[in-house]
Amino acid sequence: MTMRDTLSSCAAFSRNLSPQQMWQSRNEAHRKGEYAMWKSILVVVASLTPFAPVVQAQDDLSKVNIRISKLAGNVYLLVGDGGNIAASIGEDGIVIVDDQYAPLAEKIQSALKGISDKPIRFVINTHYHVDHTDGNEYFQKQAPIIAHDNVRKRLENGGEAENLASLKFEAKPQVRGALPLLTFDHDVTIHLNGEDIKVMHLQNGHTDGDSIVYFPKSNVVHMGDDFLRIGFPFVDLAAGGSVRGLAALEELIPTLPPDVIVIPGHGVVSNLDDVRTFVKMLKETRAVVDRGVKRGKTLDQLKHEKILDPWKDWSGQWITTDIYLETLYNDVVRNPGTFVNHN
Repeated sequence: MTMRDTLSSCAAFSRNLSPQQMWQSRNEAHRKGEYAMWKSILVVVASLTPFAPVVQAQDDLSKVNIRISKLAGNVYLLVGDGGNIAASIGEDGIVIVDDQYAPLAEKIQSALKGISDKPIRFVINTHYHVDHTDGNEYFQKQAPIIAHDNVRKRLENGGEAENLASLKFEAKPQVRGALPLLTFDHDVTIHLNGEDIKVMHLQNGHTDGDSIVYFPKSNVVHMGDDFLRIGFPFVDLAAGGSVRGLAALEELIPTLPPDVIVIPGHGVVSNLDDVRTFVKMLKETRAVVDRGVKRGKTLDQLKHEKILDPWKDWSGQWITTDIYLETLYNDVVRNPGTFVNHN
C-alpha cells in the first residue's frame, strides 16, 4: 500500500467516526496498552479531518500527572484524566470517591501516599461509567468498593451508554474483581475520620445508579456527573438517566450548607450558585423542548428552528447543542412532565 493509499484509508476511516467514537476508541486503546499505535494513526487522521483539535487534545495517560490539593477539613481533590476524585484522608485511613482510568491507578495511589501512609479503607463509585470506575480492580485489592445496586448490575452486564440518538458508547462487562462488593438501594453512611460520610442515591439523574457523597464536617460534597462544569451534560438515557431527574438536584440544595464546597464530576470546584445555574439551564431547556413536542414538532424541526440557541454558550466539545437537544427530545418523549420528586 502506498502512502497515498494509507492517507486515503485514514481519511475514509475518520469520515465514519463521530468525535464520540474517536473518544471511545482512545479509551479502549488505553485499556489495551495500545495508545501509541492509536495516536500514530490518529495523527494522520487529524491532519485530514475536522476532528483535528479533538485528536490533538488527547494526551497519553503515561504523561498525565495527578494533581492533589486540599479543599477543606479532611477532604482533598485529585485531578488527572477522567472524573474528579475526592479523598477523605485522616487518622482512620482513606476513602476515595471514584478512581478514573486503570493506567492511572498507581499514580493516584502515589499522590495519596504523598499526603498519608494510611491505608485506603473504602472506594465509592458515583456511577458506572468507565472514566470513574476503570481503577476499580486495582483498588479493590486494597479496600471494598461501595456503590448503588445498579452500578454493580451495569458493570457486571455491560451494555451501551447513550442518549438514544447519535451519542453512544460501549460499556463492556467488567471482571469480577472490579464489581462493587458493598451495594445499597437508597443511602449509606461511612463513619470514618471523624466524619459521617453520607452516600446518597439520586434517582434517575445522569444514570439510574448515581450517588452524591457529602462530607458534613469538612463541608464538601461530590456530585459525580449529576453536576458538571464543562457545558451541557451527557445524560445516559439508556441506563435510566433523565434530564428531569437531574433537575431534582434542586431538592438537594436546601439540605446543604450555603457555603458548601461542590466537586463536580468534571470541571472546576464550584459552589451552590453554580449548581443553581446548572439546574436552571436544565429546567428551562427541557421546558422549551417539552412545549415543542406538545405542538407536534419533530426533532429535526426543533434542530432547524435552533430552539436551544439562547443556551448556545453551554455547547461543549462532546455534548454539542444538537446532541443535547436529542437527549432532551428523547427524555421528553419517554417521560412526559416537567419535574420528578425524589424520596
